[in-house]
Amino acid sequence: MINRNKKIAMSIVRTVLLALFLIAALLPLYWIFVTSIKAGNEIYTFPLKYWPEKPSFDSYRELFSFSNFGLYFRNSLLISLSAAFGAMIVSILAGFALSRLSHRRLKGAIELGMYFTQTIPTFIIMVPIFTIFSFFHLINSRIALGFVYVATVVAFCTVMGKSFFDRIPASLEEAAKIDGCNLMQALTKVILPITLPGMAAIFCFAFINIWNELFIAVTVLSSSDKMTVPVALNSFISKTGISWGVMGAGIVVALLPTMVVFGIGQKYIVAGLTDGGVKG
Repeated sequence: MINRNKKIAMSIVRTVLLALFLIAALLPLYWIFVTSIKAGNEIYTFPLKYWPEKPSFDSYRELFSFSNFGLYFRNSLLISLSAAFGAMIVSILAGFALSRLSHRRLKGAIELGMYFTQTIPTFIIMVPIFTIFSFFHLINSRIALGFVYVATVVAFCTVMGKSFFDRIPASLEEAAKIDGCNLMQALTKVILPITLPGMAAIFCFAFINIWNELFIAVTVLSSSDKMTVPVALNSFISKTGISWGVMGAGIVVALLPTMVVFGIGQKYIVAGLTDGGVKG
């Protein structure tokens, strides 16, 4: 009886803590959305209004008509999708090679080096990136920016890919080779279909990180017609103030692709992070 009461008490405590965490996580998102549908005079009223008297979508109209946000959204979507796909391809090949590397010390050193790259702050590499891009006349190039994004996320994506390939026995490749496949055919026809959840997890990780990146995009892109969403949101902050309604509308729109990516790939991400084993 005592053990049962303890279990019930622990269950209640966990539920309360999870509820508090959920509220803390959703409250900023709720407030951003409410701000985006408030009229201009309601944003600064006191006491605070937790829901506008007359919801208005003027901020969204201003966002897409005067701020040219649709162009920035397309730029971000194009760069993020292409760079995330490129990072996924490179990390799959590199992760497979690293997983099958027989020299343990060398494998450990490479993996440690990849982890170390994630500890380097972005602003440290901004000046070298600008210097190199200026020398090769790549400033204001979205293609060059995409290559930089691939380079910034591929290290951790490679480690993720390696962890998935580690769980797949090498005997599958050997069996494929006996059937007449070379190494690349064994990888594409036998190994990759098993690691689809892992590939989805890698793509989502790369996409989210690239979509939210600001500092490198500010450094590389100079013209307004090539700006990405984070750069556009940053431009709403001026010396005269911040347009909170338009800023809130921009943040809501900017959250949509990440929500779609996680919504579509959720089951694959969960399977990739918890299972990753051989199926069938």
